[in-house]
Amino acid sequence: MQVDFYQLGRDPVDQVMPAIAARILGLGARLLVVAQEPDRLERISAGLWAGPPETFLAHGRAGDGGEAHQPILLSGDCNPLNGAAHVALADGIWREEVLGFERAFYFFDADTIESARASWRALSRADGVEPRFWRQEGRKWVQGP
Repeated sequence: MQVDFYQLGRDPVDQVMPAIAARILGLGARLLVVAQEPDRLERISAGLWAGPPETFLAHGRAGDGGEAHQPILLSGDCNPLNGAAHVALADGIWREEVLGFERAFYFFDADTIESARASWRALSRADGVEPRFWRQEGRKWVQGP
Protein backbone atom coordinates (compact mmCIF):
# COMPACT_ATOMS: atom_id res chain seq x y z
CA MET A 1 0.00 0.00 0.00
CA GLN A 2 1.21 3.49 -0.82
CA VAL A 3 0.69 6.51 1.45
CA ASP A 4 1.44 9.91 -0.08
CA PHE A 5 2.06 12.63 2.50
CA TYR A 6 1.24 16.08 1.10
CA GLN A 7 2.57 19.03 3.10
CA LEU A 8 0.29 21.94 2.32
CA GLY A 9 2.05 25.26 2.11
CA ARG A 10 0.83 27.76 -0.43
CA ASP A 11 -2.61 26.30 -1.14
CA PRO A 12 -5.26 24.88 1.20
CA VAL A 13 -6.58 21.35 0.71
CA ASP A 14 -9.78 22.50 -1.00
CA GLN A 15 -7.68 24.04 -3.80
CA VAL A 16 -5.37 21.02 -4.09
CA MET A 17 -7.97 18.25 -3.96
CA PRO A 18 -9.45 18.80 -7.46
CA ALA A 19 -6.13 17.98 -9.15
CA ILE A 20 -5.63 14.82 -7.07
CA ALA A 21 -9.25 13.74 -7.58
CA ALA A 22 -9.05 14.31 -11.34
CA ARG A 23 -5.90 12.20 -11.51
CA ILE A 24 -7.58 9.33 -9.61
CA LEU A 25 -10.69 9.49 -11.82
CA GLY A 26 -8.42 9.54 -14.87
CA LEU A 27 -7.10 6.16 -13.75
CA GLY A 28 -10.65 4.83 -13.72
CA ALA A 29 -10.65 4.62 -9.93
CA ARG A 30 -12.87 6.06 -7.20
CA LEU A 31 -11.89 8.31 -4.31
CA LEU A 32 -13.12 8.70 -0.74
CA VAL A 33 -12.33 12.11 0.80
CA VAL A 34 -12.40 12.15 4.60
CA ALA A 35 -12.54 15.11 7.01
CA GLN A 36 -14.21 15.54 10.37
CA GLU A 37 -15.35 19.14 9.87
CA PRO A 38 -18.46 19.62 7.70
CA ASP A 39 -17.18 23.11 6.75
CA ARG A 40 -13.99 21.65 5.31
CA LEU A 41 -15.97 19.10 3.29
CA GLU A 42 -18.17 21.94 2.01
CA ARG A 43 -15.10 23.90 0.82
CA ILE A 44 -13.73 20.77 -0.87
CA SER A 45 -17.11 20.19 -2.53
CA ALA A 46 -17.13 23.76 -3.84
CA GLY A 47 -13.61 23.27 -5.22
CA LEU A 48 -14.63 20.08 -7.03
CA TRP A 49 -17.54 21.91 -8.72
CA ALA A 50 -15.59 25.12 -9.41
CA GLY A 51 -14.17 24.39 -12.85
CA PRO A 52 -15.82 24.94 -16.20
CA PRO A 53 -18.60 22.43 -17.00
CA GLU A 54 -16.28 20.14 -18.92
CA THR A 55 -13.86 19.86 -15.97
CA PHE A 56 -16.09 19.76 -12.90
CA LEU A 57 -15.70 16.64 -10.79
CA ALA A 58 -18.95 14.88 -9.97
CA HIS A 59 -19.18 13.89 -6.35
CA GLY A 60 -21.56 13.39 -3.44
CA ARG A 61 -21.67 13.39 0.34
CA ALA A 62 -22.11 10.39 2.58
CA GLY A 63 -25.60 10.44 4.00
CA ASP A 64 -27.18 12.18 0.99
CA GLY A 65 -28.08 8.90 -0.74
CA GLY A 66 -26.68 7.31 -3.88
CA GLU A 67 -23.24 6.89 -2.31
CA ALA A 68 -22.49 3.71 -4.29
CA HIS A 69 -22.74 5.68 -7.54
CA GLN A 70 -20.40 8.51 -6.61
CA PRO A 71 -16.93 8.51 -8.21
CA ILE A 72 -15.83 10.86 -5.40
CA LEU A 73 -17.48 10.57 -2.01
CA LEU A 74 -16.99 13.13 0.77
CA SER A 75 -17.37 11.67 4.25
CA GLY A 76 -16.64 12.13 7.92
CA ASP A 77 -15.31 8.58 8.22
CA CYS A 78 -13.34 5.97 6.28
CA ASN A 79 -16.28 3.82 5.16
CA PRO A 80 -15.93 3.54 1.35
CA LEU A 81 -19.62 3.42 0.52
CA ASN A 82 -18.70 4.21 -3.09
CA GLY A 83 -16.30 1.26 -3.37
CA ALA A 84 -13.23 3.52 -3.43
CA ALA A 85 -9.79 1.93 -3.30
CA HIS A 86 -8.18 5.37 -2.82
CA VAL A 87 -8.70 7.62 0.19
CA ALA A 88 -7.70 11.22 0.88
CA LEU A 89 -7.38 12.34 4.49
CA ALA A 90 -8.15 16.02 4.08
CA ASP A 91 -7.99 17.19 7.70
CA GLY A 92 -4.47 16.23 8.79
CA ILE A 93 -5.74 13.43 11.04
CA TRP A 94 -4.30 9.96 10.45
CA ARG A 95 -6.75 7.05 10.65
CA GLU A 96 -5.55 3.45 10.81
CA GLU A 97 -8.55 2.34 8.72
CA VAL A 98 -6.87 3.70 5.59
CA LEU A 99 -4.39 0.84 5.69
CA GLY A 100 -7.15 -1.27 4.12
CA PHE A 101 -7.17 0.92 0.99
CA GLU A 102 -4.91 0.55 -2.03
CA ARG A 103 -3.57 4.09 -1.74
CA ALA A 104 -3.92 6.97 0.71
CA PHE A 105 -3.28 10.69 0.34
CA TYR A 106 -2.57 12.35 3.68
CA PHE A 107 -2.82 16.14 3.57
CA PHE A 108 -1.38 18.11 6.47
CA ASP A 109 -0.41 21.70 7.22
CA ALA A 110 1.58 23.60 9.85
CA ASP A 111 -1.11 22.91 12.46
CA THR A 112 -0.99 19.14 11.98
CA ILE A 113 2.70 18.63 11.11
CA GLU A 114 3.61 16.90 14.39
CA SER A 115 0.89 14.29 13.90
CA ALA A 116 2.07 13.79 10.31
CA ARG A 117 5.66 13.26 11.49
CA ALA A 118 4.53 10.65 14.02
CA SER A 119 2.49 8.89 11.32
CA TRP A 120 5.46 8.97 8.92
CA ARG A 121 7.74 7.37 11.52
CA ALA A 122 5.20 4.62 12.27
CA LEU A 123 4.40 3.91 8.63
CA SER A 124 8.08 3.86 7.63
CA ARG A 125 8.48 0.81 9.89
CA ALA A 126 5.24 -0.92 8.84
CA ASP A 127 5.35 -3.95 6.55
CA GLY A 128 3.73 -3.50 3.18
CA VAL A 129 3.50 0.30 3.42
CA GLU A 130 5.41 2.66 1.14
CA PRO A 131 5.26 6.25 2.43
CA ARG A 132 6.18 9.07 0.04
CA PHE A 133 6.51 12.75 0.87
CA TRP A 134 5.43 15.69 -1.32
CA ARG A 135 5.75 19.42 -0.70
CA GLN A 136 4.70 22.51 -2.60
CA GLU A 137 7.33 24.59 -4.34
CA GLY A 138 5.51 27.46 -5.94
CA ARG A 139 2.72 25.94 -8.02
CA LYS A 140 4.43 22.55 -8.32
CA TRP A 141 4.56 19.48 -6.10
CA VAL A 142 8.01 17.95 -5.63
CA GLN A 143 8.84 14.67 -4.02
CA GLY A 144 11.26 15.00 -1.17
CA PRO A 145 12.80 13.37 1.81
